Amino acid sequence: MNLLVTVSQNELLDVLLNVAPVRPIFIWGAPGIGKSALVNTFAESVGLECVSLLGSQLAPEDIIGIPQIKGDYSVFIPPKIIARKDPYCLFLDELNACSQEVQKAFYSLIHEKRIGEYYLPEGSIIIGAGNRAQDSAIVKPMSSALINRMFHVELKVSTKQWLSWASENNIHPYIIEYITLRPDHLFSTPPKTEEAFSTPRSWHMLSDAMNEYKDDLKEETLKILAYGTLSPNHAGQFIAFIKQIKNRYRLSSIISGDESWPNKPEDRDVLYFLAQSFRAQIIKELPSDKKKLNENSQYFAHRAKALIKDLSLISLEIAQMVVGNVDENSLPNWFMIEIVRDLPRLVEKKNG
Repeated sequence: MNLLVTVSQNELLDVLLNVAPVRPIFIWGAPGIGKSALVNTFAESVGLECVSLLGSQLAPEDIIGIPQIKGDYSVFIPPKIIARKDPYCLFLDELNACSQEVQKAFYSLIHEKRIGEYYLPEGSIIIGAGNRAQDSAIVKPMSSALINRMFHVELKVSTKQWLSWASENNIHPYIIEYITLRPDHLFSTPPKTEEAFSTPRSWHMLSDAMNEYKDDLKEETLKILAYGTLSPNHAGQFIAFIKQIKNRYRLSSIISGDESWPNKPEDRDVLYFLAQSFRAQIIKELPSDKKKLNENSQYFAHRAKALIKDLSLISLEIAQMVVGNVDENSLPNWFMIEIVRDLPRLVEKKNG
């Protein structure tokens, strides 16, 4: 399911606080963006224990229980994990990874908070979550009857809110600094092949591993950790970023003129990362309309052209990457016109 309106982490918490007590909610979203963590945070905030069931590992009897004869009748005895005395938050994770038979077992539980003759304690809350079909995850179609029994929201990744959370949860300072510089690397679309990819969860895993090594983290070890958790491109640039820190290369110092682009062959990965960050800085600092330039942005535009020229003398290919259309974001048209005018060699070589 793809909803026309998506919500951030804070917006989702607000929806849960107001809607979940009266209606079951289903949270859609890509793997690793924090759906489970948010549900646990919500349950804790309202003073309820969070009980999680993983849909992909359930059989129908795990929900409805097993029959037991009582006198002349048989009744289903619900499993202990569901049949509780005190109200709680029941989190049905990967609900849309269940088989159709398991989904049927959820109907009365989601609609009436009931399994057979057992009703969840008054005040209990039911929340489901699952990945989308385009996420290369295990998903099965949910019946219209089940879909129509729940309120649906789609969670998006908010870099600003994640960074705020990270600063309070012992995330490694190198990771916080990197994501602050490259917010577009917090999350990447799940690949169609079996390889690691970047998500808030994978950055958290990398942080935990780096924190365990403390100051004894060698470059080769960092490569193992980064490529084992992140998208390959992000892993390479994160390694270059740390190398840049240790070599004291800072983009701000290069822009101000206090330092020059690194030009040694062994620093080519650092140069590539700095150039990527420089491109992101140009997009951030320069307005799309030249008429909106102020004194600071005029100076930055002048300085940016000079730095692109210097960069082209070291690596024409990397300089072309800065001005090229390498992703969905592009440099302002007016700035590109000036690049064509002032640095025709760069553009001619690129077109050739």
